[in-house]
Amino acid sequence: MSARPKSVLAESRDVGRAVELISLGARLQVLESETRLSRERLLRLYKEVQGKSPPKGMLPFSTDWFMTWQPNVHSSLFVAIYRFLDKTTELEQIDAIIRAYRLYREQIAAHGLPEVLTLTRAWRLVRFFDAGMLTTAACTSCGGHFVVHTHELVKDYVCGLCDMPARAGKTRVAEARERLAA
Repeated sequence: MSARPKSVLAESRDVGRAVELISLGARLQVLESETRLSRERLLRLYKEVQGKSPPKGMLPFSTDWFMTWQPNVHSSLFVAIYRFLDKTTELEQIDAIIRAYRLYREQIAAHGLPEVLTLTRAWRLVRFFDAGMLTTAACTSCGGHFVVHTHELVKDYVCGLCDMPARAGKTRVAEARERLAA
């Protein structure tokens, strides 16, 4: 039984992809899943790119995080960008995630908003969609499409932007801005 010969080009693509993922903040588990590089090599690469060891611990594994109002808005924006790229390009899934995440960050920065969605959460979000755990529903008020649980009743769905929770926007940053404006 002979092992498949290693391709220098494939290894180079994996290293490039890993460096890009690391620079965007991907966790080690994402790198292991999306490249064929060894864990030891990924650890060395992570330390070289970030100048520190990767964070430890489990990846987030709850669809509920994406349902709270601010993460839901950011996740819905990311999903819209990702789906557009997925339909209009022939990128591999991870490359579409990377491009969609970069576009998401550009949009957030252009509007002076804080980044709520990390690359690892964006990657997990796509996985939840692939597993059929999450989908999108159209808001009956604005018509936008927002992330929802797959089996949620969405007949009269209203998004978190059209029906903001009472405490929405009451972050420390917003409160500090209000104090400065006064």
